[in-house]
Amino acid sequence: MDMGHCKALIVLGLVLGGAAATLTSNSAREKENAAFPVVVNTWADNGFQSAGAKAWEVLSKERGSSLDAVERGCSVCEELQCDGTVGYGGSPDETGETTLDAMIMDGVTMNIGAVSDLRNIRNAISVARKVLDHTAHTMLAGNQATKFAKQMGFKAQSLSTNNSLGIWQKWKQNKCQPNFWRNVSPNPTGSCGPYKANHKISTADLIQSSNEISSQNHDTVGMVAIDAEGVIAAGTSTNGARHKIAGRVGDSPIPGAGAYADQDVGGAAATGDGDVMMRFLPSFLAVEEMRRGQTPKQAGETAIRRIVAKYPSFQGAMVVLHKSGQHAAVCHGLPGGTFPYTLASPTTGKATVFSVKCL
Repeated sequence: MDMGHCKALIVLGLVLGGAAATLTSNSAREKENAAFPVVVNTWADNGFQSAGAKAWEVLSKERGSSLDAVERGCSVCEELQCDGTVGYGGSPDETGETTLDAMIMDGVTMNIGAVSDLRNIRNAISVARKVLDHTAHTMLAGNQATKFAKQMGFKAQSLSTNNSLGIWQKWKQNKCQPNFWRNVSPNPTGSCGPYKANHKISTADLIQSSNEISSQNHDTVGMVAIDAEGVIAAGTSTNGARHKIAGRVGDSPIPGAGAYADQDVGGAAATGDGDVMMRFLPSFLAVEEMRRGQTPKQAGETAIRRIVAKYPSFQGAMVVLHKSGQHAAVCHGLPGGTFPYTLASPTTGKATVFSVKCL
């Protein structure tokens, strides 16, 4: 064989070898992306499944971004007033007013947009998205968040309805029971106040979970999504705890508590007793445990058990999503001992309800 022929064969081999390597690389990438897009959210009935369905439509049919999917999915729950615990017309505070909390997080940039104690604006998750897209801030609160929303073109309107005001009136007639006051006079277990602080502080009742979670009080829609490009986002929306003290902000808009997303690892979202959960940052902890090598199930259990160790009567749940598309849900203390949640992926082909037993 002459040298020219030999060189030609070598070049051909290199070309074919490179092509084979490219095909192998593309094949691996296609296999990896077969798990995407995917979206998982807390709860299933009374509109929560519809939220997952809308997010899936954005991801699968419109080929939209994970941020768009989270925003539009949570928006559905706000419009449907999921369980009366998301959106307008639910969970009146002790003055009878409904206020909203929401957040949305970009797992690539780690940027966050959030609103808390939002008044007179119904589109909380979309206002949070405006905070993300159009400010250098993370959270806006109260009346100033409302002012910002109006600047961004949102319509101001009452968040109260006949139903929410009826709930409040019934609560007042029942001597404002239950409520969130502690260590005050007159005794908050049989009075509507006004209250004054007791000089002697008792901590005996402070280890109890304070927000009863039931089939009519799910508390929050929390959602984590990965789009077709593998980009992760997470978000939440809620009208908070029913009969809360005016001005109270729960876990939902707090990064790492209500939800968290990190492109290098995955994301998580929580629901339940927000006053307790925000003390432990369970969504952040679950993501960090996955970073350390735990599976989504193990990571969620670690986060929940961390809370239960201090608050044995804690009621709550989490959904956890790894960057690979693997997911899990965990819960503790929920009525019936199970937690229904919604998942949509290439495997399910639509928003599908699953359920797990609580720890």
